Amino acid sequence: MAIETKEQFMERMMAEEKPKCPHCGQEMSVWEVPPINYSDGLGWGVPYLFVCFNDDCPLYTNGWQNIEENYGHLASYRCICYLGAESFECMPVFSPVGGTGQIIDNQEMLQEEMLKENIKKGFSILADCYVNENTVDILRLLLDSGQPVRVRLKAAEMIGDIGPVDAVDALKNARFGNEKLQETVHKAVQKIHERHFTRECPFCAEIIKSRARICKHCGKEVAGK
Repeated sequence: MAIETKEQFMERMMAEEKPKCPHCGQEMSVWEVPPINYSDGLGWGVPYLFVCFNDDCPLYTNGWQNIEENYGHLASYRCICYLGAESFECMPVFSPVGGTGQIIDNQEMLQEEMLKENIKKGFSILADCYVNENTVDILRLLLDSGQPVRVRLKAAEMIGDIGPVDAVDALKNARFGNEKLQETVHKAVQKIHERHFTRECPFCAEIIKSRARICKHCGKEVAGK
């Protein structure tokens, strides 16, 4: 059984219609769970929840008095709901701003959160590829326009460090649509040539040895060019 990543969970969360709090009828917010374990200490079980942060919600407003009378603590409740669940639960909060720092409440913030997860995932893959000298997957990430620019920039640097001469054609033929990325790829190509003592023929653009006098591909004299 495949383990769902935080990014994949967020994608499902974005596709889901936000539930309405059964206590006040207000649309619930997407909330990133804190690293602190809850209740039995086993954790929250998911990276995000739906939470009602309406300060006029009866559950929240009445909760202060209820908890103080029954438990002698200054706290209240917020209504929570797990993705895909039809039932609602409560979590304690200990101040009016408790938990509000983890609200991810609009499309822009959701996309930003997904971007951060994609960058973390991409960097993790690149780290493994670098250690194992897996230049095929590094090149794949670099050429994938769906990857974050930061991931592609790091991939370009790596391909310059460990990439084979065979990667040059793919890099030269690609168009990246980002000036900084295009410049980094250009530097990576130069670095590959330096590492392998190669260059491109000025006439046919095929790769030849740096010290070559005659291009083995087109037969033209390239000494001093």
